This record gives sequence, structure tokens and C-alpha cells, in this order.
Amino acid sequence: MIPSVISAGKPIPRTHSIHTPSMRNPFHLFHFLLAALGLLLAACTAEPTDAAPAASPNDQPYVVLVTGDEEYRSEESMPMLARMLERELGVRTKVCYALDSAGYVNPNVNDNIVGLAALDSADLMVLFTRWRALPDDQAKHILDFAESGKPMVGFRTSTHAFLYKDDSLRQHLNNEWPTKVFGQQWITHHGHFEDGNAPLTAVSLIEEKGDHPILRGVEPMDAYSWLYHVDGGEWELYGDSDPLLTGRSLRSNHEEAGRLDEFPITNPVAWTKTYTGESGKAARVFFTTLGHPYDFKSPSMRRLALNGAAWAMGREENIPEGGHDPTIVGTYDPNNSGFGEKFKKGLRPE
Repeated sequence: MIPSVISAGKPIPRTHSIHTPSMRNPFHLFHFLLAALGLLLAACTAEPTDAAPAASPNDQPYVVLVTGDEEYRSEESMPMLARMLERELGVRTKVCYALDSAGYVNPNVNDNIVGLAALDSADLMVLFTRWRALPDDQAKHILDFAESGKPMVGFRTSTHAFLYKDDSLRQHLNNEWPTKVFGQQWITHHGHFEDGNAPLTAVSLIEEKGDHPILRGVEPMDAYSWLYHVDGGEWELYGDSDPLLTGRSLRSNHEEAGRLDEFPITNPVAWTKTYTGESGKAARVFFTTLGHPYDFKSPSMRRLALNGAAWAMGREENIPEGGHDPTIVGTYDPNNSGFGEKFKKGLRPE
């Protein structure tokens, strides 16, 4: 029993009493402190019973972006896209690059893309290559992924992702493969011009497709990519390709030469489709013929790429009403398009 508290020299009776160990008894004091320490530790370590275990990084979807084009600086745009995919879609990413013998990024090396084995465990492949002549042990990873039934996204020159000259066993990869997988092969474009600093294609939404989830937040834009011909005249998009955006050439070699009957001045620049490979499963595919390095300076282009990847992965319900956030992570200051030595030298894979 705790004694009455003394106040002004007079005892004040307690209205209730509790049993505690006597602070004057070392044995009781020791056990009291020990019990208190136990309660404190339990309070610090206890977890709510309904708390979900923390997600392992290996539980996150895995996106592998394959670069390798000597013209459009995919080695700069795809790492930028990868960082945004990680933030917006909560995925893990890996970017594969064309490397020279010293391990530097060199898109002019057309027979070596390092790290493609990552595709064997990937959930989405993003392809941006141009006329690659990869050895079989590298190309196999790209081809196997396409046959797996898993989703794919392709940019611009992936209509001519491979080029095997005078190789009858592989020539089907030059035109037939990209047509079936992405919807079209390389045909022609409306021309590019030496200044390279002015937009050459006006991009607009196809009105009846305006409510497609890929187009959420996407606005009309002027693109630096000169317009590819993919549909019209003797050509048409393959299979169930479903155009979402159209482009109108702002300056056209074909128009100047009077060939618009064969190559119309407007053409689709983005579409969805499916590809059913050896797995028998129909893979979702998003493709755009846009991809000039300056195109990616446009928020609408970046949002289109993010939304397209989300849709391909079957996550259209998670695309916000205004589209995914196109804010760049870090900086993006790419070199202009062009052949030869116009890429940044001395870069190593991130």
C-alpha cells in the first residue's frame, strides 16, 4: 500500500490503491525495471497485425530497354525513359547498349548489344534499334522474348530493327519480322533536311480514339521526326494494328516530287496491336514511328511513351486521367540526330 501523500504536514487519504514493488527493496526494483524494459521493447518491435510484408525488389515488374541505333540517340532517350518508368510504374529497369571493344557506348557498332540475356526474365521489352546484325547468341534473346507472349513497345527504327545482308537464313528478320511483330517494315519517309532544328511532322489525335487510355493527357504536338510512310498506296498496317495518332508532314520530298498518290502526306505515327508467337499467347504491342531525340523534349511524347508502356503491360486502369507524369528525372540534353560521330563519346552504361 502506497502511504498517504503528505501535504502541508497533513496526511491526505488515498481514494484507491495499487500494488507495486517497494522501491526500497532492491530485488523488487530489479524485477520492476526488467518488466518495464520488456514492455518497452515489445512496443517498439510490435507490428500491426494487418501490415503487409515489404515488397521485394524482385517482385517488381522488370522492364528491359534495348538500344542500338546510329541515328536517333536511343542511347540517350531510353535511359531517360527508364528512370521515368521506374518512378511512374514502379518497375525495375535495365538498359542494354551497343558497346565497342573498350566497353564504351557506340551506336555505330551494329553487331554487339551487351546484356540482352536480361530479356529472359523481363516482363516488358522496349526496343529501339536500327539495322542491327547481331550474332545469334544475342539476337536469340530478342526473338525469344517476342515469341513469349509478353508485351512489347517499339520506337521508330524498330520497323527495321535488323539487317542481315546476303544471309538467306536470317533475311526474314529484315522485313517480315518487324511487320508481324510491330505492324510495318521500313518503306520510306517524307524526307529530312540539313538544318535538323525545326519540327517536320504535325502530330494529332485520331478523334474517334480520343478516349483510349494511352492518349490520356496527350496533346497535339510538332515532332522533329520526319514522317514515316506506313499506310496507304500499296502498303497497309499489318494485322490488327489500330492507329491512335496521325502525323502530317510539314515538308515532304514526296510532295515536291508529286508522289502523294503513292505516299500520302498524312500517316499513322502511333498504334496498338497484338502479336501471337510460338507461345500461342497474344502479346500487347504499342508502337510509334516517333523517336527523334528532340521529340522526347515534348511532355506529350514522354507521356505517350509512359502510357503506352503501361497499356502494353495491361495496366491501363492505373493510367491517371491526365496521363502519367512526364517530368524528367534528372536532366535530358541529347545530341541531335545524325550519322557518323554525332553521338556523345566516352559514355559507359548507366
